[in-house]
Amino acid sequence: MREWIDSYEERDWQTTTDGSVRYALIGLGWWTVDVALPAIESSELGEVTTLVSSTTEKAQRLADANGVDHGISYDEFHEGKAESAYDAVYVGTPNAFHLEYVETAASLGKAILCEKPMESTVERARQVVETCDDADVPLMVAYRMHTDPAVRRARDLIESGFIGEPVSVYGNNTQPLLKMIPDEDQWRLDPELSGYGTSVMDLGIYSINTARFLLDRDPVAVQSQMSSHHDAFEDVPDERSGALLVLEDDVKMVTTDSQNAHEDTQLKITGTEGQIDLHPAFHGKCSLHLSRNDTKVTVEHETFDDEREMREEFDYFSDRILSDTPVYADGRHGLEDMRIISAIHEAARTNEVVEL
Repeated sequence: MREWIDSYEERDWQTTTDGSVRYALIGLGWWTVDVALPAIESSELGEVTTLVSSTTEKAQRLADANGVDHGISYDEFHEGKAESAYDAVYVGTPNAFHLEYVETAASLGKAILCEKPMESTVERARQVVETCDDADVPLMVAYRMHTDPAVRRARDLIESGFIGEPVSVYGNNTQPLLKMIPDEDQWRLDPELSGYGTSVMDLGIYSINTARFLLDRDPVAVQSQMSSHHDAFEDVPDERSGALLVLEDDVKMVTTDSQNAHEDTQLKITGTEGQIDLHPAFHGKCSLHLSRNDTKVTVEHETFDDEREMREEFDYFSDRILSDTPVYADGRHGLEDMRIISAIHEAARTNEVVEL
């Protein structure tokens, strides 16, 4: 156990320590500025050289404040300005704008790290994948949990048989969106920008994707219910959402999500011999709780907050670019999440089981 704890933070994915990838950050919302930018600046293999926003003035102001060389507008990005200053882009705009920035970045031959979900619809997400395939540029979807040590150690334990055969999964992701961002007109509540809805697209995807990563199993059927109550959620169907998914090998999964509830995140996987519980799971410092027979172990990491997770994610992506090796999760992996989310919304709308 001592050896396992001592190696807890080890980057089992790292293949190089040489070189640096220069990033352009597209979309300067709070997550990009307060989390992604400092994460890259503290990373081993990346640096931020370009910021891209709605106006040159805003981009340059933030660039000056953060010691970044170039600040350009969206239009200037599409025109190719400062293209020699960066090697890769991070697309952190609202979902429905991902495709247009991916298309330009791909045409410029840049590697692309695209925030989840990939786009607003399955069709547009498919275009993202095809665009990158046609241009032969790397595309990775930004699932930061994949490089969190708690998640990676949990996956190792599941693969080694610690919980026996997986039986069930419970995932929950809730937050008080309007307290966090007190704006009822924000883009996450606008289906033209967010996509199918708000809670499953923005929160439920964490439970779904992390379960897929841990178990290496995909859903084959879903049924769900969702509803909206607060006036701010009148344009989206899923202020509250609950879904039952059947994964490959008949593993049952329940997910609950809400953008208007007390903050809580959890992913619990139960098997025939034991249980792994990530709680908190997706926001804050991910903690690993292990149970098997009469043994219970909790592993907490005080420094792995959102920014540290993003630092690992960017270093992973940079590592793959520098070593010219395939990324995970790639566009097709992200496209599968879009298909699952679409099926959850269809199941709620039709009140029927939807097969995938």
